[in-house]
Amino acid sequence: MPEGDTVFRTARRLEAALAGRRLSVSDFRVPEHSTLSIVDWMVESVVSRGKHLLIRVKPPAKIAAPPLSIHSHLLMDGHWDVYATGERWRTPAFKARAVLGNPAFTAVGFELGFLHVLRTTDEVEVIGHLGPDPLGHSWDPDEAVRRLMSSPDRPIGLALLDQRLISGLGNIYRSELLFVTRVHPRTPVGAIEDLGHLVDIAHRLLHANKDRARRVTTGTDGMNPYWVYGREGLPCMRCGGLLHKDTLAESPRSAERDVYFCPDCQNVYVPTSETAH
Repeated sequence: MPEGDTVFRTARRLEAALAGRRLSVSDFRVPEHSTLSIVDWMVESVVSRGKHLLIRVKPPAKIAAPPLSIHSHLLMDGHWDVYATGERWRTPAFKARAVLGNPAFTAVGFELGFLHVLRTTDEVEVIGHLGPDPLGHSWDPDEAVRRLMSSPDRPIGLALLDQRLISGLGNIYRSELLFVTRVHPRTPVGAIEDLGHLVDIAHRLLHANKDRARRVTTGTDGMNPYWVYGREGLPCMRCGGLLHKDTLAESPRSAERDVYFCPDCQNVYVPTSETAH
């Protein structure tokens, strides 16, 4: 699933191609909005909020309608591509869910996880639950720590994926962040000595990659861009021990998510006698 840095870059590409221009093409290929046309509407801005993307449009003066926001989420396979108008698409047209264009550029959303159009004033209904975004202008590390600490007994490996606590992190950043900070994925949030440091590293990792076409967490754009993610059974680049993969789920009925770690660098949390009772 695309993570916060990918959505941030997508928003920036769409902003460069669409913002400040009136739409000459408007084609929504989802049943809910198939009859909606926003031709001649002005694209005011494109922003990301965690893993969510918002394209804000304003009607021309002749149309008595409120500004709208096109809200999309990429989920596993979705992506927005930008083409020079008339350029051949690289993905089959039947996978397109939205097409927005002006005389110079065409933006196409393929296989989007979901696509909704709502009043811009109602954005809080779809993104108001999100936690602080490390790539957002209003990033608040203290609020991120406060939200994470709201469930001190929850394993940090689960808490980091909860978009209500801190938004934009997925499986890759979760694994890499915990390795860099030497925290085992099953450690309870409340047992982490310096949660503020972990939150700060999350902010640094996303910012380091927001301008890169290829995500790198090891600091070198070489053979191994990741410390642990996807490297189960391979030697740890820090200690030489073999890396492991575990699965975490909120409950027996919840979907399991893979997390990668080094059992030697990231010691298993062992509760003291006081915390065990």
